[in-house]
Amino acid sequence: MTKLKDNYFEIKRAGINTTFQDSGRKNLNHIGIPISGVMDKRNFTLANALLKNETNTPVIEFAYQGPLLEFNGDKIYFVITGDVKFEIIKNNKQKITGLPYNVYAIENKDKIDIQSTNKSVYGYLSLSENIILDEIWDSVSTNTKAKIGSNNGDKLSDNQKIKIHHKNRNIALSKLNYIDKKIEYIRVIKATNFDYFSEKAKEVFFNKDFKVTKLSDRMGMRLEGQILENIISTNIKSEGLVKGVVQVPSDGNPIIMLADHGTIGGYPKIANVISADFDKLSQMTPGTTIKFKEVNLEEAEKLFKFYNLETTNLINQIS
Repeated sequence: MTKLKDNYFEIKRAGINTTFQDSGRKNLNHIGIPISGVMDKRNFTLANALLKNETNTPVIEFAYQGPLLEFNGDKIYFVITGDVKFEIIKNNKQKITGLPYNVYAIENKDKIDIQSTNKSVYGYLSLSENIILDEIWDSVSTNTKAKIGSNNGDKLSDNQKIKIHHKNRNIALSKLNYIDKKIEYIRVIKATNFDYFSEKAKEVFFNKDFKVTKLSDRMGMRLEGQILENIISTNIKSEGLVKGVVQVPSDGNPIIMLADHGTIGGYPKIANVISADFDKLSQMTPGTTIKFKEVNLEEAEKLFKFYNLETTNLINQIS
């Protein structure tokens, strides 16, 4: 069989906030460059594990509605992770309902139609072949706010081509029976400005519900609920920020910093979401209720070790 010279996807519909991502950039906060990278680390890890890819192989991340992609080239394999509804279209007529965490083969002119995420935000498309991308500071991750990363720092767009380097790998049609469970609380540790807030505000933060607003994206998640009273100052000298920190501006409504957050900020910080719960946090849709629960640093470290162990156990269950 004659091999096709070019192997690529043509984007028939780009979807909502579709970008290239990997695990992100490291050690650049001091020059104003955030880590960025995938929002849901576990689903990123599982996507590559199912295809026996290297751990940090770039993926296509999408939010809510994903892309419609037409493949041009020799047979390759793909997998989609997350709570996602999608179809594989063969010969422009045969539609196959796809299942997340299952590896599929596609051939020339097949289409992948990623229709939506279900009661979640982000999903991931991983390929058995390398996408041809430019690295910026050792990462392809796209930060659209700062215009940093592959694809000129932009989201994917209609009619764009995604070129791939075809290695002709034979991949087993692996699968994983996995449902991403919901959790009752988002666990946090106290942040540096915790004592800026009144006793009532602290009680409200740990005992009342907050709602995720529509003003949420890869940079941050705005919440609304009872106002958190600041008794010291609603502004501070700008300090370094980390992913998951909960800032409280003068209106008293918390903002959680996410993957593309700014590296400094002048709002007091009441808490920080623990690393083990960040995946769950990132998948919370507008209108979802958040409850916070305090843990100490030692507990947070143990929970992160358990999170990593759980991910490893899932990888070992791939059949």
